Amino acid sequence: MSLKAQITEDMKTAMRAKDSARLGAIRLLQAAIKQREVDERIELSDADVISAIEKMLKQRRDSIAAYESANRTDLADVEKYEVSVLQEYLPQQLTEAEILTILDQVIADTGAAGVKDMGKVMATIKPLVAGKADMGKISGFIKTRLV
Repeated sequence: MSLKAQITEDMKTAMRAKDSARLGAIRLLQAAIKQREVDERIELSDADVISAIEKMLKQRRDSIAAYESANRTDLADVEKYEVSVLQEYLPQQLTEAEILTILDQVIADTGAAGVKDMGKVMATIKPLVAGKADMGKISGFIKTRLV
């Protein structure tokens, strides 16, 4: 079953269960997928759907930080719930040790010598860990490895 089909089935299940919070999060995801399909005039693959989910997760994390700094825990809690729902559709996340192993291999393969080569390393590692790790975290690992 494709990821889009799974999302649709989960939406139907949430409707039947009258789980309005989950239903709202899934509808936001479906709207983002549909918007991207209309804008680009393509049918999204599972990899494209994962990319859309990652973008939504980044937006939610930014919102959580803003809400918490403004002492709006009620709004931050809503965003945190949406993050938990969205993360269910991502593949199993890599551990820090697995990320570092992949990173060391990419650095060796690209011959990166310093921070100036960070873009080359990021471009190489991104397809290897897409959907399986937070790119912000990986960026931090790269900076520490290339110093």
